[in-house]
Amino acid sequence: MKPVRSPLPWLLMLVAGGAFAHHSDAMFERAKVLELTGTIKEFQFTNPHTWVQVEVKNDKGESVEWSLEWGSPNQLGRQGIRPSTFPAGAAVTIRTNPMKDGTAAGAFIGAKLADGTIIGSWE
Repeated sequence: MKPVRSPLPWLLMLVAGGAFAHHSDAMFERAKVLELTGTIKEFQFTNPHTWVQVEVKNDKGESVEWSLEWGSPNQLGRQGIRPSTFPAGAAVTIRTNPMKDGTAAGAFIGAKLADGTIIGSWE
């Protein structure tokens, strides 16, 4: 009698491959850092990633909303980050790796609040 081989290892590899693909950062320009000054619109402290929405004035003086992706609430919570960390209306300077396609979005690096508080990395 031949041994029966379980399809489970193959299924696990497929699921794991999808998880790795989801966490790609290929869309961000990691070699470029932009510094944006504006006002917090919203801090979305939700799974699987948090988002910092910032209203920034462009060169024409028009307001542009930037969406900055950050870590998971669980990961950030262990670092002391809370939903109240970025209150709506707060003045902020944000550092980000922008999107390669020029969209007003990027990967969050760090922020400096008006009172000098630094959140994330500011180097």
